[in-house]
Amino acid sequence: MKTDKCVLLDHGSGGIASQELISQLFLKYLDDPILGSLEDSAVLPNQPGKIAFSTDSYVVDPLFFPGGNIGTLAVHGTINDLAMRGARPLCLSLGLILEEGFPLQDLEQIIISIADCCKSANVPVVTGDTKVVPRGKCDKIFINTSGIGFVPDDVSVSSTMAKEGDSILLSGSMGDHGITIMTRRAGISLEGNLASDSAALHELVALLLDKLPAGSLHTLRDPTRGGVATSLNEIAEASNLTAEITEQDIPVHKEVRAACEIMGLDPLYLANEGKCLLLVDPQYAKQALQLMQSTDVGKEAAIIGTLTAGKGGRVVLRTGIGGSRVISPLHGEPLPRIC
Repeated sequence: MKTDKCVLLDHGSGGIASQELISQLFLKYLDDPILGSLEDSAVLPNQPGKIAFSTDSYVVDPLFFPGGNIGTLAVHGTINDLAMRGARPLCLSLGLILEEGFPLQDLEQIIISIADCCKSANVPVVTGDTKVVPRGKCDKIFINTSGIGFVPDDVSVSSTMAKEGDSILLSGSMGDHGITIMTRRAGISLEGNLASDSAALHELVALLLDKLPAGSLHTLRDPTRGGVATSLNEIAEASNLTAEITEQDIPVHKEVRAACEIMGLDPLYLANEGKCLLLVDPQYAKQALQLMQSTDVGKEAAIIGTLTAGKGGRVVLRTGIGGSRVISPLHGEPLPRIC
């Protein structure tokens, strides 16, 4: 590859520079044999079950932050979108839009992170594409990932499957990713170990589906943009039930709470990239909790509320002082480009 230290328009031309970028950077780290064949599409082996398919684009600013970078978000986010339907992720596609002048060192660091996440999750990139646009036509790098997974024929999880009486569980603390991005962008330094919670959740979901009685897990949702508050509103709307949650039961790290107090934010609306909400038959809620807490990504899991037959499409928070308030979905975007 040329000794240039930044991305050139030639890297997107399809010519020699493009071939060098692919062979000497991408394939150096993304070494799946299907991707390495460099065909126009990936041909996948047959798999049992129903096909799950998801796509997402990532434009986070800043690109690098405590706990990850835009590459880790892309892999974890797409894997988690598949897992939230009960799917076993099989593979990913990777599409890159690069701005002319983007440092090759930063690109390499992102590709290394993608490769490490894929290997850890055992979910490879099997096809991809790269485009380069002139300076000022995009902000450094945008990533699109799509994923394919397979849902066992006897598994069906959806917001519409939620039932009256279901226990609401959260797999860990709220708001770590959103507040990490905001403080990093604002140059605010806080004591403690504030970092993004970016993580793949498919193994946690597989454990729950394997160990819980069939049909007892009704709904899975990862509360990304809009946070727990918006996700619960969407579930309540889809099920025509009321979600009642208890403030004191919701895990929030002290660093996140402190930052929210400084900035006037509510952690219920902050983005998460490695957490999920579960709605489960109440007689199996404690078992689900114990299963989650036995994993690294779910060790801070908690039961935070219940679905009731109140007014459909509403979320009610029971406060620490004994009152209650209705939690509406997010209006507007208080934290742009968090993923």
